[in-house]
Amino acid sequence: MFEIGNSLREARLRQGLDFPEIEQATKIRGKYLRSLEEEQFDVLPAQTYVKGFLRSYADYLGLDGQLYVDEFNSRYVRGELEEEAEQQPLRTRGMAGSGLGGGPRVTAVVVTVAVIAGFTLFVFAAWKWGGTDKSPTFVLDHPGKAAKKPTANLVVSGVAGGAYVQVYRGSREKKAIYQGTLEQGHPRTFVGRHLWLYVFAPANLRLQLNGKPQVVPGAGTGARRWLEVTPKRVSLAPPLG
Repeated sequence: MFEIGNSLREARLRQGLDFPEIEQATKIRGKYLRSLEEEQFDVLPAQTYVKGFLRSYADYLGLDGQLYVDEFNSRYVRGELEEEAEQQPLRTRGMAGSGLGGGPRVTAVVVTVAVIAGFTLFVFAAWKWGGTDKSPTFVLDHPGKAAKKPTANLVVSGVAGGAYVQVYRGSREKKAIYQGTLEQGHPRTFVGRHLWLYVFAPANLRLQLNGKPQVVPGAGTGARRWLEVTPKRVSLAPPLG
């Protein structure tokens, strides 16, 4: 178990990022980003939003988004399900006492009504809490199609013996947002308008940019390479200095 909000905040501060910049890149409103860092999940309209925002925000910071979703599920979703299960017998007895009975037909009607009511509440909450937007503010698979400034969504993974990478956002002069060995079966996602990768063993590196596989430039010509990533392409970059 780890602290969801504190780890997100520490990762953001470590990279020198502020909410307006993250909001523009991820399309998640600043007030929701603050709510995630403060673990005030009830501010968001539904758990679907919480999970989507958690995954997108963590991925943007170079963290494992699925790990944060799993932690949220283990701490909040499971507790709500157990509470619902404990209350269910009381509801059943109340229905029986009111003369409705507990037959299959009544049960099916109640379940149907509950599903319709839940969906209606979800739609209303999404409309109310989403402000004037007409659609949920999830991160798009291809952010460049909707955003004024296109964003690169880069998935990086390793094969064979793996590849050691250092990832920078915005400038190579800043502190790396991620550094480590990428092994097969453990991809990582990085989002930004301009990314830089310093790669050891580039032949063992695999890249996907906005959902499309990319050839690693210069993969077979050396042991170390600088790569520049924009929303449109991955290219070989000159060494620093």
